[in-house]
Amino acid sequence: MNLHQFKFVQEAVRRNLNLTETAKALHTSQPGVSKAIIELEDELGIDIFARHGKRIKRITEPGEHVLRSIDIILREVRNLKRIGEQFSTQDSGTLSIATTHTQARYVLPQPVSKLRHEFPKVNISLHQGSPAQVAKMLLDDVADIGIATESLTQFEELISLPCYEWQHVLVMPTNHPLASLERIRLEDLVEHPIITYHPSFTGRNRIDLAFATRSLKPNVVLAAIDSDVIKTYVQLGMGVGIVAQMAVDADGLGPDLVSRPAGYLFGSNLARVAFKRGAYMRHYVLRLAELLSPRLSKDLIVKAMAGDAERYEL
Repeated sequence: MNLHQFKFVQEAVRRNLNLTETAKALHTSQPGVSKAIIELEDELGIDIFARHGKRIKRITEPGEHVLRSIDIILREVRNLKRIGEQFSTQDSGTLSIATTHTQARYVLPQPVSKLRHEFPKVNISLHQGSPAQVAKMLLDDVADIGIATESLTQFEELISLPCYEWQHVLVMPTNHPLASLERIRLEDLVEHPIITYHPSFTGRNRIDLAFATRSLKPNVVLAAIDSDVIKTYVQLGMGVGIVAQMAVDADGLGPDLVSRPAGYLFGSNLARVAFKRGAYMRHYVLRLAELLSPRLSKDLIVKAMAGDAERYEL
């Protein structure tokens, strides 16, 4: 047996048992993938996959055990490569970050800039997506570190740690009827069109929950993933914006818009950093986490990776 066979099995599972797509992803031929998997099954004396004719239909029970072992072996191979890279190239390499638009736009610029100053030979690869996509990029070894508010605690294969808390704010034109109120209520908001984040992005679930708890139905006329887009449409008078506080703190607002706190309406959100369980942590990855939050330290992250991350909740 060899690493190529292990990679073929792992990629076949990632590609929903489609060997044609597996072959394309690994830049080889479909018959070559099929032959390698069959040879591995013959060597192990078990069927990793159940077949109907020549088509793979599902993973067998022993195949599930084999797949878990393959994942561990290939992860350790990647760790060996990272160790070699770290000690052969020292402070150079590529740091891959998976995150949402809001984090990339408003939170990461300063930490990334400081990291580049400390590690000038480290290149940054920034991957943006939904929180679920951030988690998948970590699981698929596309990214070294992930930053998001949602989804990162839902996977046992990930270690996630609290990074910082944030709240939503209301944004509206200066002449909007709600701008004159001292304390805006949810009941006030449902009387006006609302512009906020797409479901599953930037604390939208807390917004929906707050209205649902009061049996209120907000009129969300536009949903977006980009805070700047939300502010643009608010400026056009299309509705009241509900955005992340850092989107206002970072850039401020023009003379035509005002903001009001909304933490008392929607509660606090917790942004988290995450790493794949068992991954080897290069020191510039750990340094970025430290730059993201004073709550995070190299020692804390190393301990969390080695033990129970739940001990480090806020």
